[in-house]
Amino acid sequence: MELNVTTLEGKAAGSVNLSDEIFGLEPRTDLIQRVINWQLAKRQAGTHKAKGRAEVWRTGKKMYKQKGTGGARHGSARVPQFRGGGRAFGPVVRSHAFDLPKKVRALGLKHALSAKAKDGSLVLIDNTEMKDAKTKALIGHFSGLGLTSALIIDGAEVNMGFAQAARNIPQIDVLPIQGINVYDILRRQKLVLTKAAVDALEARFK
Repeated sequence: MELNVTTLEGKAAGSVNLSDEIFGLEPRTDLIQRVINWQLAKRQAGTHKAKGRAEVWRTGKKMYKQKGTGGARHGSARVPQFRGGGRAFGPVVRSHAFDLPKKVRALGLKHALSAKAKDGSLVLIDNTEMKDAKTKALIGHFSGLGLTSALIIDGAEVNMGFAQAARNIPQIDVLPIQGINVYDILRRQKLVLTKAAVDALEARFK
């Protein structure tokens, strides 16, 4: 697959042959969904907590005598039936993370990249270097490229001036190649890769 490369100013900068093993697959939504569920489960805090009957501060004395009242038999007032008692089977602090094989994670990333390429939502730029790293100037560049919602992936190190200029622009995310992930790819309309990012991806999946 051959794709044209542009500069931030919108000028032509040649073309790049993309690997069909990474960008030319037929996207499988089931794989992509598995990886996204795995990502979101991993980052869930799991700090929700409710007190059980053993944790409620309340008297454990028998409420009233066993027989002769005409009512149900009750012992402790800490039980879930009563107001102020502990909650039965309430949430506890725990991790929501689950395991996913590395091969499935890698395949999910390939299918997410292929989905962007198939939709025509993949943009290649030469690099992210700017003479005047200002937010206003960068907004102008993005407007020329038609980028309103985009994930921009740079090489091993993100250009600091570019990252700081893009920081205040809504719906624009900038990540190094190590941070590329399926969820961030799909939550933005466009995926922008630099030449360094493409080389790193092909070296990673070779």
